Amino acid sequence: MAQKPSIPKGTRDFSSQQIAKRNFIIQTIKHQFENYGFAPIETPSFENLSTLMGKYGEEGDRLIFKILNSGDYLKKADENLLKQKDAKKLTKQIADKALRYDLTVPFARYVVQHQNELVFPFKRYQIQPVWRADRPQKGRFREFYQCDADVVGSRSLWQDVEFGLLYDAVFSELKIPVTIRINNRQILTGLAELLEEKDKFQDFVVALDKLDKIGKDGVIAEMSAKGISQKSIDKIEPIFEIEGNNFEKIEQLKQLLKDSEAGQKGLEELLFILNAIEETGLKSATIDFDITLARGLNYYTGSIFEVNAKGVQMGSIGGGGRYDDLTGIFGLKNMSGIGISFGLDRIFLVMEELGLLKEIEVVKPKILFINFGTVEALYSLKAVQRLRSENLSAELYPDNTKMKKQMTYAHKREIPFVAMAGSNEMDKGSFTVKNMADGQQTEMTIDEIVKLLRN
Repeated sequence: MAQKPSIPKGTRDFSSQQIAKRNFIIQTIKHQFENYGFAPIETPSFENLSTLMGKYGEEGDRLIFKILNSGDYLKKADENLLKQKDAKKLTKQIADKALRYDLTVPFARYVVQHQNELVFPFKRYQIQPVWRADRPQKGRFREFYQCDADVVGSRSLWQDVEFGLLYDAVFSELKIPVTIRINNRQILTGLAELLEEKDKFQDFVVALDKLDKIGKDGVIAEMSAKGISQKSIDKIEPIFEIEGNNFEKIEQLKQLLKDSEAGQKGLEELLFILNAIEETGLKSATIDFDITLARGLNYYTGSIFEVNAKGVQMGSIGGGGRYDDLTGIFGLKNMSGIGISFGLDRIFLVMEELGLLKEIEVVKPKILFINFGTVEALYSLKAVQRLRSENLSAELYPDNTKMKKQMTYAHKREIPFVAMAGSNEMDKGSFTVKNMADGQQTEMTIDEIVKLLRN
C-alpha cells in the first residue's frame, strides 16, 4: 500500500478560500505601502550561506535552513569532522547556500550590491516567504510570509513617524484594533548604564522584556540568576513603578536617566516621534511607550516598534525599528535606515478569530455554459470568449455529460448563472440563461448577457 502523503511540520497547504483571504490582506498592505511611496523589489528564496550566517545571533544561525551542496556533498568533507560529528564546522563544508531567514539581511545585501543604481533615500517594500527551523506552534510556522517596508539613506526621525502612521493605516483598513508599542534602544542602553555592568546588557534587557509575563519579582529573580548584583538591581528598580500616559512616563524617566547621554538622546527622539504622531492623529490604533520592549537588539539602534492585536491571544503581528549600520555587515558604512514588518500569517489568524474575513470570496465564473456536444460547445465557446474580452469571467463545461452533473457543478461552485444553447437557440443566435438563485430562465442574446453580468 502506498504511503499516505504528508507535508513537513510547520508548513501548510492553502485552499482557494484561504488564498482569497490572504490575497485580500496582502493587497491591503501593498496598497498602503505604495500609498506611502514604497517601491517593490524581490530577492532570491535562498542566499549564500555566508550572507546569512552570523547576522541573527547564535539562535538565529541555528534556525537557518541550510541547503546541502549538489552531488556527493560528503566527498570534500573533512574526515576528522565527520568522525567528531562536529555539525557546526561540518556545515561549512557540505552547504554553501541557505533559505532566507528574513527579508532584512537580503535587503541589506541588495542595497550594497546595487548601491550605484539606487536613488537615496531608498524606499522599498518586499512581500515574500521566509523559512525558519523553528518549533511550530500557534501563529509560528517554519515557512511563512513577511511583508516588509524599509527606508535607507536617511537618519530623519520623520521616517519613524511615518512608519507609526503606516501601521495605523494598514490595520485601520483591515479593521484590526491594535496597540503599537514603541521604545528606543538608547533608552535601554541608558538603563543598562545604571547597572555599571556593561557585559550584562543582554541579560538585563532579556529579563526586562519578560515583565508582562513573569512580573517584577520574576524579572528581578532572573536578573539575579544572570549574575546582576543587588546593588545594580536597586538602581534600576524605580522603572517598575513608572506609570501614566506616554508623556508622563518620559518625564519620570528623564530624572532617572539624567546622567546618561544615550538615555537622554533616546527620550528626546521618542518625544519627537510621539508628539508628531499625536499632532497628525491616528485613525484607530493606540500607541504606547513600553519601556520593556526589547527586540532586534543585534541591529536596532534607535526606535523599536511592535504591534499587538487587542482582544486576541496572539504574539506580535508586526514589528521593526531603526538601524544605523545594517549595510555595514557587507562593507557599506554609515547607511542609516528604518524598517517594519507585517506578520501575514498571524494577521490572518487574528482576522479569522475576529470574524473579519467572512465576506471574502473566491473569484469564480459569473456564468457557466452547458456542453451539449461538439457543435453546441463551439457555439458556446465563442460566447465565452466574447465575455472574457469584456473582462467578465465565464466558463464552458468541458465534457458532454448529463445535464444534472453540469448543473451540480455550477451549484457547488456557486456560479450565479448558467447558459444553455441547443439547435433552437443557435438558429436565433441566442441562449437560455438560468438564474441559479431563483431558477428563472430567460432567452438572451450575447449582448444582453453582457449587460446582465455587468449589473
